Amino acid sequence: MAVLNATPDSFSDGGRHLDPPAAIARARRCLAEGASIIDVGGESTRPGAQRVAVAEQIRRTLPVIEALAGNGEALLSIDTTRAEVARAAIDAGAHIINDVSAGAEDAVMFALAADTGAGLILMHRLNPPEADSYSDRYASPPRYGDVAEEVKAWLLARADAALAAGVRRGQIVLDPGLGFGKTVEQNFDLIAAVSQWHAIGYPVLSAASRKSFIGRATGVEEPAARVFGSVAVSVAHFLGGLRLFRVHDVAAHREALDAAARIAGSRGARR
Repeated sequence: MAVLNATPDSFSDGGRHLDPPAAIARARRCLAEGASIIDVGGESTRPGAQRVAVAEQIRRTLPVIEALAGNGEALLSIDTTRAEVARAAIDAGAHIINDVSAGAEDAVMFALAADTGAGLILMHRLNPPEADSYSDRYASPPRYGDVAEEVKAWLLARADAALAAGVRRGQIVLDPGLGFGKTVEQNFDLIAAVSQWHAIGYPVLSAASRKSFIGRATGVEEPAARVFGSVAVSVAHFLGGLRLFRVHDVAAHREALDAAARIAGSRGARR
């Protein structure tokens, strides 16, 4: 799943793909590099980001979705917490709703997913962007007893709420929300634990790409330069059983995950 931020203020590539032709060209490069899904967003979810009106999100994302959907070039995801934005995107050809609030910000989101049959990604977070901090900058760190168990229980509760609203189990993907409401240490505890969620009953999305906790671990301050650390987390998750990855650097991840797939499928791995 390739990240495509049609925003001026995303943490690693804000402003680069705000213009629809630039965003469409970027999407096609990602597909050529091996992406299967393009995740288009019109509102940054970085810590401290300001909220974006529904109409502006639609204005930023729809031209990209319409252009890509018109040629049937890829599976398309809309990254939004607003059902009105998601509805417009689905009508324009999107197939998946990527909701970082897990349906908590808009009570209509689950009904929309149930009505349309769109895929639904539910992510864990403690606070909305305007009340959050980067993982390595918390003045008062988030408190968990067991971060992995608490995140898993919260996600399963949100999935249950979606099922109760008529969403089918096969539509749902869970995202532990790396970098959202977790310290550096909590993120790495969660990374290690997610590979053990084999009995959770839902596909799990790995979405560590370029995040601040990777920068703290590797000493790389510039988000766009955090390629190797991002790939390392994705490969670890692949070898732990995950198969969905939301990334910025598609070519690097595609190459590394292809190699990891050979390791996972090797005779030695099956012994």
